[in-house]
Amino acid sequence: MPIPASWSSQLLSLLRIVAGLAFMQHGLSKFFGFPPSPIPFPSPLPPILITAGTIELVGGALLVLGLFTRPVAFIASGMCAVGYFLAHAGVGMKFFPLVNQGETILLYTFIFLYLAAAGGGAWSADALRSKA
Repeated sequence: MPIPASWSSQLLSLLRIVAGLAFMQHGLSKFFGFPPSPIPFPSPLPPILITAGTIELVGGALLVLGLFTRPVAFIASGMCAVGYFLAHAGVGMKFFPLVNQGETILLYTFIFLYLAAAGGGAWSADALRSKA
């Protein structure tokens, strides 16, 4: 049974919320150690991880709310693309995500790029603001 096309805006919102929550936990882990990361972060955090953690934490929360979805998702997508090439593709010059363990950040890159184009969906603060 196919999913009706009329559900697309709600499913877009669901994708945004789940991706935002998952993204936000990376920032929480960097700043508060919860949930614990399988790879420990250096203490103190270097500026690049502070920047990434801030984008993950604040950007993730804004994405969950669906507030300023397009610009936030665009920034998050760019951060993830940079992160893929700095932390994964450059590891032993292994470009393939399966080899360099970069599948998750690569998926975030393109999910957020899609959200930057598609917006927040029906269940978002952006949708409420546009009706006002």
